[in-house]
Amino acid sequence: MFKNDRATGVPSGQLIDSLGLKGKQAGGAQVYERHANFIVNKGGAKASDVVALIEEIETAVLKEKGIKLEREIRVVE
Repeated sequence: MFKNDRATGVPSGQLIDSLGLKGKQAGGAQVYERHANFIVNKGGAKASDVVALIEEIETAVLKEKGIKLEREIRVVE
């Protein structure tokens, strides 16, 4: 979902995991419980669910760690 920022030396998945976000859901979209840098469809997820979850992750990491995550994906509207 997010690029690893070599400047911090901490993989994005590890940053997300350190905030306890594994398993976090928005609608049918969920932060994968085995690797926090993936979002999975638990059934019936809409694109808006995925985008909401991405934004929630970005906000949490910025607020708690002071790191702005860079998306590895591109959202097309």
